[in-house]
Amino acid sequence: MEGIAVAGTLVVDTIKMIDGYPEKGMIAEISRISRGIGGCAANTACGVKLLDPAIPVKSLGLVGDDDNGAFVIEQLSGHGIDASGIQKAAGAATSFSDVMTIESTGERTFFHDRGACRLFSPEHVELETLDARLLLLGYGALLDSMDLPDETYGTVMARFLHDVKERGILTAMDVASTRGAERMKQLVLPCLKYTDYLIVNEVEGGMLAGIEPRDADGSLEKERLPEICRILKKFGVAKWVVIHAPELGCAVNEDGEYFEEPSLTLPKGYIVGAVGAGDAFCAGVLYSIYRGLSVKEALRMGAATAAANLSAGDAIGGLRSVSETRKLYEAYGVK
Repeated sequence: MEGIAVAGTLVVDTIKMIDGYPEKGMIAEISRISRGIGGCAANTACGVKLLDPAIPVKSLGLVGDDDNGAFVIEQLSGHGIDASGIQKAAGAATSFSDVMTIESTGERTFFHDRGACRLFSPEHVELETLDARLLLLGYGALLDSMDLPDETYGTVMARFLHDVKERGILTAMDVASTRGAERMKQLVLPCLKYTDYLIVNEVEGGMLAGIEPRDADGSLEKERLPEICRILKKFGVAKWVVIHAPELGCAVNEDGEYFEEPSLTLPKGYIVGAVGAGDAFCAGVLYSIYRGLSVKEALRMGAATAAANLSAGDAIGGLRSVSETRKLYEAYGVK
């Protein structure tokens, strides 16, 4: 089997560049509006394909039978993604987000409607014919039908990941920090024993491990990251636990060894937006896994791909080839 499949959240982002967040009842000025695709089944899929067009990439998900759904399929197909696994849900709208991005910093806030993604379940994936070496599923705790309870496996998502592994396909998982910590644990932890690669941000990793990764003033407590990674590994992740934060990326491999790589030092004015930065990091890691690179190389590729993402206001406009992405290290270096 060849290629990478990315299953789960498909979104249309309406990105609004603003001058700042207003106080209650006040006005924020919108300077620009653009539309783009979002969600891991779009962003991460495109990220891998843009890094290495030779890798077959397939997107699996559910959209509405509407203009936004057609837009998602058109955009993915235009980037060389196999969109034949995307189905249309009659009577449901395509998931969408209004993304408010502060122009001066790239900081963003999402106002999100899960739409057709609420309905996405294993029945929408033709697993018996899926030709892929690696499948990423995301986002855990954000796919209502996948997050339903299952008597045997804990959740429907856990059962699906089990079935994917039974097909001989490597599994990877990304999650969304949209619920309280206890609910996140309830939905995500049952999946980890059927997950080969877990790729999350520091907030999500901390919530799942029960360790706060930042102190009271928001500073990253780097010394806590190895413990967070190792706790998540003990929940059953077979190969790598990977955590990304604005400051760095880190990971524990299948042997329990800890690795850490800093983020790139980007010049003032470089960052246009941060929409999809986590998905871009994930794409860099997935590319590295597929090509058999080391954990250290995967963390560096994730950091460079995320840096490329930050150069554009949408989720994929700044992404580029492996060779061009690696040049960012030469141009800017690390923190």
